[in-house]
Amino acid sequence: MNSPFSFTSRYILDKTHFSECFDESVTIDKSPRAYYKAIGFILVGTALLLTGTNAYASLFLVGLGALEALSVKFKKTWWLWRQMMSKAASNEVKLTIDEQGISSESIYVNSSILWSEITELTVTNRGFLIKNSKGMNYISKRSLDAAAIEFIKSKA
Repeated sequence: MNSPFSFTSRYILDKTHFSECFDESVTIDKSPRAYYKAIGFILVGTALLLTGTNAYASLFLVGLGALEALSVKFKKTWWLWRQMMSKAASNEVKLTIDEQGISSESIYVNSSILWSEITELTVTNRGFLIKNSKGMNYISKRSLDAAAIEFIKSKA
C-alpha cells in the first residue's frame, strides 16, 4: 500500500530567490512598443509645455514619462528592489507539498493551492510556474528534492 506523499522544505526569500523568480516567470519586451506609454507622457507634457497651459503639470508629465521609460529599461532591477523592500524579504518560508496541494507559510503569508485549483503547470529550467484563478506562483527546484519534483510533474 502506498503511503501519501508529503514533502516539507524551508528557504529564505533572498535576492537570489527573487531574481530566479523574475527570470523564470517574466518575459521582457525590448521592442519600442514597451515604451509607448513613456513616449505618450513625454509628448503630452511637451505639448502642454509649449502651449504654456500649466508649466508644473507639463513638467510633471515629462518627468513621469522619463520615470516610465526608466522602469521599462530597468524592469528587473525595479522589480527586485520592490521585492527586497517588502516586509516578506529575508524571511523564512516553509513549503509543504502533499496529496492536497502546495502550501507555503511565513510570518506574513500563509497560502495554499489545491491541485484541483491549478489551471496550468509549466516546468521551467529552474522551477515550476503554477497558474490558478488567483494568479501565478513560482516554486524553485532549489528547495525541492528529486521525489518532490517528480511528484509535481506527475500532478501536471
